[in-house]
Amino acid sequence: MALLALLVGGIAAILDSTMVTLAIHTLTVELHSGTGTIQWVTTGFLLAMAVAIPVTGWAERRWGGKQAWMAALTLFVLASVLCAVAWNDVALIGFRVLQGFGAGLIFPLMQTLAVRAAGGQVSSRLMASVTLPIALGPILGPVLGGIILHWLSWRWLFLVNVPLIAVGLLLAWRFLPADRPGPAARRSRLDVTGLALLAPALAGILLGLSQLPDEGAGALVPLLAGVALLAVFIIRAAQYGAGQPIVDIRLLRLRSLGSASAVLFTAGAAMYAAMFLLPLYFQQLRGDSVLEAGLLLIPQGVGALAARFVVGGLVDRYGARAMTIASFLLAAVATVPFALAGPGTSLWWLSIVLLIRGVGIGAVLIPPMSVAYTGIAPGDIPHATMNTRIAQQVGASFGTAIVAVALQATLGATTTDAFRGAFWWAIAITVLAVIPALLLPADRPTNTRPESARPGR
Repeated sequence: MALLALLVGGIAAILDSTMVTLAIHTLTVELHSGTGTIQWVTTGFLLAMAVAIPVTGWAERRWGGKQAWMAALTLFVLASVLCAVAWNDVALIGFRVLQGFGAGLIFPLMQTLAVRAAGGQVSSRLMASVTLPIALGPILGPVLGGIILHWLSWRWLFLVNVPLIAVGLLLAWRFLPADRPGPAARRSRLDVTGLALLAPALAGILLGLSQLPDEGAGALVPLLAGVALLAVFIIRAAQYGAGQPIVDIRLLRLRSLGSASAVLFTAGAAMYAAMFLLPLYFQQLRGDSVLEAGLLLIPQGVGALAARFVVGGLVDRYGARAMTIASFLLAAVATVPFALAGPGTSLWWLSIVLLIRGVGIGAVLIPPMSVAYTGIAPGDIPHATMNTRIAQQVGASFGTAIVAVALQATLGATTTDAFRGAFWWAIAITVLAVIPALLLPADRPTNTRPESARPGR
């Protein structure tokens, strides 16, 4: 039941974050705003998520996982209600930033608390459950969002998750174990310098990547500034002395976590690159409505859901490396028909390949997550989680930016050729993701719980 409490909150947060991307045009009209301004409804959310991720480890140590989790859910649901009653575009953007900060706390905490609830015994079956919201959110979010925008007001995009969050809070209060921190943990000091470096670094990188398709060279300013700050953070964190750094990147020296984080970066890029293109393909090339585009993506969600029931056993049998490579290649092969498709391609055929692609994408997160915590001491679990979440978040923005630039660069040709070229880029990203997957351990994940596995300690 503890895992169910975490999943309910995680699903609500990820669905909301993906539904809103469909509503940009609707919000522009309803709030009498410009597209460039309304785009900050999604950009501000993502930037706030990036800023929040590094804080989760300190918050969990300072107040305990249960209190931090319930506070994050409360912040998210309050921000959701405020978004629903927003009176203009500026108010909506501000409330979305607040909501994004809550979501940025929710996802790493969900992962950390699930591992703790399992007593540190990380299995592929556990990771199949933990990564369920992350895998299904980008797939089912557009479906639910399309239905809401077709039949209801845009405000229901933010209200629909309120009952779900309420249930999540009730389950968390009832079933999550109370893990009150000791006196030393309550006196834990926030690594302010590390946060001051990492938070703007992540925000700058994500902002630059999100603006790259429209701003071109102008987006390099925040992107390069973010990279520079990240480099300074890495140098400082690698030499960190006593105390708790905001994110301990020294753990990446462990092969299990280092290779898993690299794979999760490429998995985020591969997953979100195609997810950016698919709704646009149905709407712009085929002329389908938002609702129709959302419904046409259902087979991919079915495939992703089906994969969760079998991939755990396959990882235990064949190992994380083999299953990760197989999942990437399956997703790449199933994306090829879209690189060859046109406006009149059979929907039955596309539905079949979307089902297959869903299986590949739905399975690809589980193997690296199964090995990520191998050799990680209990006290370092939050740091391991933040490393994997940051890798996946930046990877998602990177993949989206690549295909968005490719699509915009070729729009001077026919729309069909532009989409075909962009899908080939998405396929290339997915195939290249096999390279870091080769670094994963070949044997099946183990459930070791050492006293301490931080390198150099």
